[in-house]
Amino acid sequence: MSKRGPWLQGASLVFFLALCLGIGLLGSWVTAGSVTSWYPTLRKPSFNPPDWVFAPVWTTLYILMAIAGWRIWRHTPHAGSRLPLLLFALQLVLNLCWSVTFFGFHSLSGAVVVIVALDMAVLATMFSFRRVDLLAVGLLVPYLLWISFATVLTVAIWRLNQLLAADGAAVILA
Repeated sequence: MSKRGPWLQGASLVFFLALCLGIGLLGSWVTAGSVTSWYPTLRKPSFNPPDWVFAPVWTTLYILMAIAGWRIWRHTPHAGSRLPLLLFALQLVLNLCWSVTFFGFHSLSGAVVVIVALDMAVLATMFSFRRVDLLAVGLLVPYLLWISFATVLTVAIWRLNQLLAADGAAVILA
């Protein structure tokens, strides 16, 4: 455990919350325009959740991620702690990249690539966290489950809309 004082402990928790929720806000800002225009035009699988589910789920997940990252930071004040925190930062960047790729660029195939990389980054983060704090790993389990579901959903949307594009091409060529 770190010998950092209570003020620094509290300030660092606020930092991690601001960082994770800030990533979420940036992602929602990128997403906002497409949710009402482009996204409704896509074919979606029957298991696609209603739109209202996403904000509370993601808010909860970002808070859990922040607490997990903070727990690692406070347990690892030495230079050997860099890898777990770098992996944590990488998965946050990939999380934002998925929103930018899917909703900003409207690239379904690109979103599949990004979310698979995100899955791997979260697993690597959890693996590196386990040597430091098992509770931090546990706090990331709901996130891993949700992005695993999001991976299946992203692949399904990509496949359904690839079929749509192929159907459209067949109509144009006919």
